[in-house]
Amino acid sequence: MIKIHHHEDVVCAEGIVQMGERNSSVYVFFVDGLLVDTGPQSLENDLISFYQSIDFDSVVLTHSHEDHVGTASWIEKNRNVPIFIHASGVDFCSQPADYPKYRQIRWGIRKEFTAQPLGQSIQSQSHTWKVIYTPGHASDHVALLNENTGILFSGDLFLTPKTKVIMRDESVPVIMNSIRSVLSYDFQTMFCSHAGYIADGKTMLKIKLDDLENLSGDIMHLHKLGLSLTEIDKQLFPKKYPIVLASEGEFDSLHIVRSVIGNQENDW
Repeated sequence: MIKIHHHEDVVCAEGIVQMGERNSSVYVFFVDGLLVDTGPQSLENDLISFYQSIDFDSVVLTHSHEDHVGTASWIEKNRNVPIFIHASGVDFCSQPADYPKYRQIRWGIRKEFTAQPLGQSIQSQSHTWKVIYTPGHASDHVALLNENTGILFSGDLFLTPKTKVIMRDESVPVIMNSIRSVLSYDFQTMFCSHAGYIADGKTMLKIKLDDLENLSGDIMHLHKLGLSLTEIDKQLFPKKYPIVLASEGEFDSLHIVRSVIGNQENDW
């Protein structure tokens, strides 16, 4: 199912994917002839109807996760427009999907497609968008900033103010550095690929950074007291969310602890 919202000249197509009793939202954004992300393959039929209602001449993917690139192959075959992604994601997109079964069930199986590498900026019909490299959630993650309007497309950099679980290959220290990089720019409005429109985007991103910094401090304090990774995890994250079991541990709060301690030990 797709719901359409309009905020500050941005068309927000909210895709809603149902898993059991819980719904998950994922957004595709359209502004000034530019399409940001392409949603999951599981919503392809609804998204095709959306694509046929707008006139876009380029696509930027914030990263190569399947809930962001799932209909890129349809666009490549049916719309004569270039698709851009960070250079490190180009080869991955050209290959068949390779991700766990639970993600295939939720988001569908994306097909391979051809993408071009992003430069330091990209031009829409009337605006220039700065490309900010923001790894941590994914190695090819970027954010897009319009320095004239103060609009930021943040991909999966924000998601929620408080981080409870991350994926196994994510890094909290790298995410914090990416947030700091984005916060060095002037912006106000943020469009998050899962939270949607956030009017006070810079404030909310600062709140997330503060939370991660405090959390990292707590983790390192307990680590220096001699607690194990599992003991730290149980103390700081006593609740285990359904996604931990459903993902067979690919999502877990334990990965937060491990990424913080691992980064600090590498620094030593």
